[in-house]
Amino acid sequence: MLRSVRGPRSWPLLVALLFMAAPARAAGVDPARLRAAALAGDWKQIQPMGTGVLPELARLYQASSEKDRATIAYVFYNLGWKSPDAKRVLMADVHTQDQTLRLQVQWALGRVSDDADVVDVLLQNMQTDPQPVFRDKAACALAYDQIHLAPAQKVRLFEGLVHALDDDKPQVRQIALQALQILTGQTKGFHPMADPESRRRAVEEWKRWLVEYRANL
Repeated sequence: MLRSVRGPRSWPLLVALLFMAAPARAAGVDPARLRAAALAGDWKQIQPMGTGVLPELARLYQASSEKDRATIAYVFYNLGWKSPDAKRVLMADVHTQDQTLRLQVQWALGRVSDDADVVDVLLQNMQTDPQPVFRDKAACALAYDQIHLAPAQKVRLFEGLVHALDDDKPQVRQIALQALQILTGQTKGFHPMADPESRRRAVEEWKRWLVEYRANL
């Protein structure tokens, strides 16, 4: 089942959003203090340091073990600050087979970037990854964590989810529908286990909705 759970150290989305805007101050930050906070997952200690610490956090991520990278990805997730550096290092782990790291990376990516390739790779993981849990949590990331996307940028996301309604795998159809329902509040009568003709008609309804969505931008 599609979930938004982030593990025992998760933080509610609305609370995390309060900390998205931060001053870009990093001068005078103690590197040892930053490192200790990052490896402890203490994002609330890092938040007052400002966005200027993001390049150093990305360097620390690259130099760390898988376990510590998962913790730093959790920090990126909770800070919710856009960062090309964070995106770059997270994308390097978007296909890792380490489960804890993979999930944290998938959840964090949309909270550090609004780039189209982030949406694309999550859609790919949702549809083609051999592991059901990775598919499920990619859909979760698409549903909850693309926080920087403008309405026009969401077209790509919606198109990918609607396309996934035609997937051969029932689980993929189910999680794609759940993501669409979370994002739009609608199902268009689509049932993942319905017969092919019923599914086809519902997908056509979604495609008409997409046309209307684009027209209203």
